[in-house]
Amino acid sequence: MGRKSAIHGLGYVVVLMFIIVLLVFIEESAHNAKMKRQEEQREAEAAEELRNKHAAQGADNLFTFDPNTVSYEELLALGVPKIAAAQVIRARERGKTFIVKEDFAAIYSLEDSVYQRLKPYIVIGDEYRPVPREYHTSSYNNTRREYPQRKAEDIHYRPFRLDTATTAYLKTIGFSHRRAEAFLNYRDMRGGLRSIEEVAECYVIDQAECDTLAKYIIFGEAAADSRGSRFAGRPVDINTADSAALRSVYGIGEKSVVAIMEYRDRLGGFYSVEQIAEVKEVTESNFERILPQICCDDCIISKIDINFADPRSIKGHPYISDRALRKLLKQRQLKGGWSKIEEMVEDEIFTTQEAERLRPYLRFTRDSLQQ
Repeated sequence: MGRKSAIHGLGYVVVLMFIIVLLVFIEESAHNAKMKRQEEQREAEAAEELRNKHAAQGADNLFTFDPNTVSYEELLALGVPKIAAAQVIRARERGKTFIVKEDFAAIYSLEDSVYQRLKPYIVIGDEYRPVPREYHTSSYNNTRREYPQRKAEDIHYRPFRLDTATTAYLKTIGFSHRRAEAFLNYRDMRGGLRSIEEVAECYVIDQAECDTLAKYIIFGEAAADSRGSRFAGRPVDINTADSAALRSVYGIGEKSVVAIMEYRDRLGGFYSVEQIAEVKEVTESNFERILPQICCDDCIISKIDINFADPRSIKGHPYISDRALRKLLKQRQLKGGWSKIEEMVEDEIFTTQEAERLRPYLRFTRDSLQQ
């Protein structure tokens, strides 16, 4: 009897300790949530104060700023989303220097519409621009900065393809590291350069250098034509291509390669080459260039077993919205699953258009309906 009482007493102690721990956890969670709300409120108030300050000065609440020195609160006041503002600050902490306006546009989560609105207000400080040691004035454009006069005998030029040129190669022909990065950023922002006139428009290239480079640069289309046109050869399969293979496609830059591979992983593969236009880094003009050079094997698409799949594996798909996911999980729990996608349209989980787009990515295992 005494042993039973002791066991019961120990059980009460364990339950009491569990309740205490649970209460402490709930209180701590509530405290953290409160602190987070207060922090967000302070950020919003600071951003509002800055907006009011600059609104009083005019300029439609916008003001000039240097991405190398602007604060997180000032970015919020300019209308930059929190995630993008945080990425700017973290990039600077990792040693990133914004040497041209286009570097600011390279922030991954910054929408192009936000960049275009802020572009006139971006001012790069002199201390962050490339600093030359020996100078000559370009007669090509009086508004250009001045850059070092290079000694031709120290540079060994050879023909090279501009669409695949790297920072390392440009440094071998007289570019500084920063200037090479700025030039490649300009090339990628333009979606590739197709003529020496477009090269000359880059502010880090002076006329004398442009005249020299014109003798050696092989532009993407010219390179293809001179070697029998890769368009007429074997196209690149965008479902199996690695980063190097994708980079060989004229019109796909370094940023586009990463974006295409990430989107491919989220989709489970492409069933149509036209889907590459859904990648926001692929511009409309580049899409037209890319299309003849690519193909896709839709037999290797990764399909979702919609009657069994874990919610986390469904959530990441670009074609399934959060709203559709919630309805899908609720209906699946009630009826056990579906045998074809038309049934999901009837259950108002997807519209007809959504279902057609999603059809190649779904598999309906009938075993789940027989249980």
